[in-house]
Amino acid sequence: MRWKPLVAIAVGALVAVTAAAQQQVYNITWLSADLSTSGSAFYNVFKDALRDLGYVEGRNVRIEALWGEGSSDRINSLARDLMKSKPDIIVAQGGPAALPLHRTGITTPVVFAYSGDPVEAKLADNFARPGHNFTGVSFLSLDLVGKRMELLKEVLPGVKRVAIVANPEHPGQQSELRVSQTAARSLGLEIDYFQVKDAAQLEDAFTGIAKARSEAIVVFPDAITMRYRERIAAFALKQRIPAISGWAPFAEAGNLLSYGPNLKSSFLRLATYVDRIIKGTKPAEIPIEFPTSIELVVNQNTARTLGVTIPRSVLIRADRVIE
Repeated sequence: MRWKPLVAIAVGALVAVTAAAQQQVYNITWLSADLSTSGSAFYNVFKDALRDLGYVEGRNVRIEALWGEGSSDRINSLARDLMKSKPDIIVAQGGPAALPLHRTGITTPVVFAYSGDPVEAKLADNFARPGHNFTGVSFLSLDLVGKRMELLKEVLPGVKRVAIVANPEHPGQQSELRVSQTAARSLGLEIDYFQVKDAAQLEDAFTGIAKARSEAIVVFPDAITMRYRERIAAFALKQRIPAISGWAPFAEAGNLLSYGPNLKSSFLRLATYVDRIIKGTKPAEIPIEFPTSIELVVNQNTARTLGVTIPRSVLIRADRVIE
């Protein structure tokens, strides 16, 4: 009867091989309106996090990245194509990718990282239970808006007049403005508000800021305003006006500082959403999260150029100081 264990081993091995052969391969599409060169860092973070969860490209997942390359026509066309091809899951890098998908009426599960208010944008019914096929992470944390104004006052205690630059079409922008105005009043600051949704309005804002003699600039972060971060930095340095926003690339581009969500950490979280959907949880039932990792980035080189002394109390809290 010694053959029986051998048969059992052989059968077990055959079952394992068959199961491996029949393992489902999930098709995941990453959609971004950005240039592939500028968005690839977030894409790589996501893929690394997915691999850490046991998803290996070519074995149990196939991942395709589609890039809008900064063209609204191209991103809209890619969204329509995905409506037809129907991958298992789509990961949308930001509103400029998520919103065109939503407009197609697509039913594929979509996981997003979005700077705006997904409820106001009608991507979800609410944060706790999105209710449809869109879920993910929202960078819009109104608590950080007020703290950003407080940080600005800490760095520039003598400031009195602040220019706010924002995209008026960004869902959640009015909430950010309202919180900023409340914080400004409590800090004794006057606010000048400038709408920027394209390059022409950016130039108008620059003219208005100079005319109003604003002493600092607060930029509400979204895909549009961040597109102009280097131009804002050049203007701010020329006018000797410190500028602050919510994402690290703003400070990296030569502006004074940023305080807000760690974007890479948020994109890492998207892998857990994909994992849950693959394992059977519906997007409608997965709560939309706010960032849990916040970073303060100070550009000390810009501070020296502007003649601004960053208080030690700020420097010791900084996650990164750019020299």
